[in-house]
Amino acid sequence: MIDKAKVSKIVDEWLDGKDYFVVDISVSPDDKVVVEIDHAEGVWIDDCVELSRYIESRLNRDEEDYELEVGSAGIGQPFKIPRQYQIHIGDDVEVMTSDNKKLTGTLKDANDDHFTIIIKEKIKPEGAKRPVLTDRELTFSYGDVKYTKYLLSFN
Repeated sequence: MIDKAKVSKIVDEWLDGKDYFVVDISVSPDDKVVVEIDHAEGVWIDDCVELSRYIESRLNRDEEDYELEVGSAGIGQPFKIPRQYQIHIGDDVEVMTSDNKKLTGTLKDANDDHFTIIIKEKIKPEGAKRPVLTDRELTFSYGDVKYTKYLLSFN
């Protein structure tokens, strides 16, 4: 079986000096190697091809047969690492909380431990006849949500 650490080292070599970052690397028992990368401005197919060729040039198919897939983390897919949150600050996201509540809001902040979104919420001020749409900040640690993903907008 292909060693995941070896693949990680090869990918890290290719990433050195580039603005790309690794989202995930997986190696299945049947030697299917999947490498997901991301970039603040998106991932170009030419770069995926270049990384794929780089990996293949450093793995020996005579020693082990493997299947290699290199691609972007995928738009609309759940974020896997804090850096994905950080590059989407200011964007609309969907969050599924650990208690299965789906929230939609704008990603305000993210660091290595937690992230903050701003949601719109109707609140009826005391003495008012009607509720008013108000911004509310919610902060979550990454382990407190089932997923967070970027929301595509076609407006």
